[in-house]
Amino acid sequence: MKKNKIAIIGLGYVGLPLAVEFSTENQVIGFDINPERVAQLNKGIDITLEVDEVKLNNVLLHDKSTNGLLITSDYNSLYSANIFIVTVPTPIDNYKKPDLGPLLRASAMISKVLKKGDIVIYESTVYPGCTEEDCVPVLESVSGLKFNEDFFCGYSPERINPGDKVNTLTNIKKVTSGSTHEVSIIVDELYKSIIIAGTHLAPSIKVAEASKAVENAQRDINISFVNELSLIFDRLDIDTNEVLEAASTKWNFLYYKPGLVGGHCISVDPYYLAHKSESVGYHPAVILSGRRVNDQMGVFVASKVVKLMIQKGIRIKASRILILGFTFKENCPDIRNTKVIDIYQELKSYNANIEIYDPWANKQEVFQTHEISLLDHVDYSSYDAIIHCVSHAQFKEINFENIKSSSRVIFDTKNSVSKKFIDGRL
Repeated sequence: MKKNKIAIIGLGYVGLPLAVEFSTENQVIGFDINPERVAQLNKGIDITLEVDEVKLNNVLLHDKSTNGLLITSDYNSLYSANIFIVTVPTPIDNYKKPDLGPLLRASAMISKVLKKGDIVIYESTVYPGCTEEDCVPVLESVSGLKFNEDFFCGYSPERINPGDKVNTLTNIKKVTSGSTHEVSIIVDELYKSIIIAGTHLAPSIKVAEASKAVENAQRDINISFVNELSLIFDRLDIDTNEVLEAASTKWNFLYYKPGLVGGHCISVDPYYLAHKSESVGYHPAVILSGRRVNDQMGVFVASKVVKLMIQKGIRIKASRILILGFTFKENCPDIRNTKVIDIYQELKSYNANIEIYDPWANKQEVFQTHEISLLDHVDYSSYDAIIHCVSHAQFKEINFENIKSSSRVIFDTKNSVSKKFIDGRL
């Protein structure tokens, strides 16, 4: 039986854990176009903090004749692979439309090294049909090979939850699929070799693609409902979280909390599903309405803080406001599609002085992406308002009772600070 040599294209939050797990029993080529990322990983450093550095160092390949992980930015190293797994980002553009650029460029690169019998598996989140309708033509055009005769495809949507050290890659059930029945079995067995939680073999690539879009769109819509409740109850002077606590006493009530919905999945994937829906003539009213509600929450938080400051007689112009947290979620350095930036930009429009403290975020990345310099340390007593945006473990140690003041506003977007010590919350 032929020994697989696996190439992982893209070594971010999704690709690196996958490469490390597969490399314990296979020869794996980890490819990334970022030479700085490659250099860091070859030193055993993972700035995403998704992979334990001891485990990473243990699998780094120094002898090409053994199992392990070869990390490189040289695409010529891909020639020896027979299975390619694509884990590149699939973002949206400024018009909320799918940006398939990274995905199609990765496909074009693979097509240059594609051989008869090879399998290309996509994990990047896409809309139903994308693999076969958008990626396959690229693979065929350069390689000169024919789909499902010379080469084959699979789709297995990623389910990485950044920062989660319990629900990790191997502990989350994996959906798999293939372009033929035989290939679907090969793909499923491949993932079964590393996924402790097991796999679910979908009947087609389109079904697997749709399942990923649906699981994130569902969560987005559920959160948008409670966010809309928060917008309504604010006008009625009712505490949304107290309402939810009362409602949750019913056995079939689904408990979701209001909040900022950012990140690389929930705030992006619904637009992929909506795009495909509109391409076949259906306007997805519920999906897009949920996105509209969630996209406005940052502005709502900022305006609420400003109103609370005015009520306390605090001058807004030139005031000092501290934002606690910039990553899209707690206890991870991931800033992709963080909605905290919406709060920051809205408050800047009032000519307030905004500073951000986040011990998890990469300061260089934040500055390069948003031109914001994060604080190294903070004196809480020097601010007119403090907004708790991300529930990092370090922030749970803050003594908000000591910070509370009649001349300072404290707002909590995470419902994790005692109501006694804050002036408002979502």
